[in-house]
Amino acid sequence: MYFKIKGWGGVALLSAAMLGGGAWYVRSAAPKQDASKATPPAAVAPAAAPVFEIPASDTLLATEQRLVQNLPISGNLKAINTVVIKSRVAGEITQLSLREGDYVKAGQVVARIDPTEYQRKLRQAEQQADAAKAQVDIAKRQYDNNKSLVDKGFISVTALETSFSSLTGAEATFKAALSGADVARKVLEDAVLTSPISGQVSARLAQPGERVSVDVRLLEVVDLNSLELEATMSPADSIDVRVGQQATLQLEGREQAVTAKVQRINPNVQTGSRSVLVYLRLDSVSGLRQGLYGQGQLALGQRQVVAVPLDAVRTDKPQAYVQTIANNKVLHHVVKTGLRGQLLGQTDNTIWVEVSGVPSNSVVLRGTAGSLREGLAVRLGSMPSAASTATPMSKP
Repeated sequence: MYFKIKGWGGVALLSAAMLGGGAWYVRSAAPKQDASKATPPAAVAPAAAPVFEIPASDTLLATEQRLVQNLPISGNLKAINTVVIKSRVAGEITQLSLREGDYVKAGQVVARIDPTEYQRKLRQAEQQADAAKAQVDIAKRQYDNNKSLVDKGFISVTALETSFSSLTGAEATFKAALSGADVARKVLEDAVLTSPISGQVSARLAQPGERVSVDVRLLEVVDLNSLELEATMSPADSIDVRVGQQATLQLEGREQAVTAKVQRINPNVQTGSRSVLVYLRLDSVSGLRQGLYGQGQLALGQRQVVAVPLDAVRTDKPQAYVQTIANNKVLHHVVKTGLRGQLLGQTDNTIWVEVSGVPSNSVVLRGTAGSLREGLAVRLGSMPSAASTATPMSKP
């Protein structure tokens, strides 16, 4: 059969038809393969679950530790011996030369008030006492004369009793005048003010030439040889505080820590803040000043407990838990926390906490490991080069 093709377009159309027919022929001529004998494709192996490597520095053993129970405290330093010198009499200040920072000794004169008025009052009282003494002498002579006349029978006993009463009254008046002179003398002495303690002037509150009334504050003197920290704490925390317990304090502006002991505990709860005041006396006061702020830890006692660092206890679930490693898998153990503090002999500031619910000698993950899914496959890395607070675990 022949086809007549006109032009180049016809040639192309014929060629395409012949090629298509040939391809159909090849497919038709190929032998059909039995589906039952077809070779299945190779099975794809499932991907292995990833295994996370945990540095040994992020682990520790949950073992019994000697835990020192600490209570956080803070407060300001106060001098145990401090006085405010006030004016005892009214008048003009004639002497007041001390200023802040000056040293004074016990009994040293620190201020004077013009004594002119009080000197005159003393002189008046002494003169009144002299007059009363003269009246006593007159009454005594009168009584002696009457007594001799009664003995001789010239006057009655009633006249003697009258003279005796006059003598008694004169003596009482004289004693009152003497007391008045003593009061005036004491007032004159109060015009001279002395320091009752040795220390330094912390505040000067008046100036020479100023006229003051009674009980006006003139100077404040503090003794820096004995300082104490006035700490405030809640009534619940104060229950376990006892006199004699030791504390380690860090004071502002001072790198070296200082030690202190509980000296006194205020028996009253403060009305406004509902806090309890506890006073801790410092063992060393060299270079310290009143008013410095300090904070630290008060040691309440020691107990042998299973303890882990506080950051190892996780709270991102309804119940607190710790992460452990067993059979190269992560496990979560619900725990109950108890005593908090630091390990005996610890040198850093890590806070440890008592936990119950963790098997003894379990490998516990520190807080630095982060939150890991329970059942996650893990393996421990090599030992860190630097030692940590608690001995890290090596590979199991």
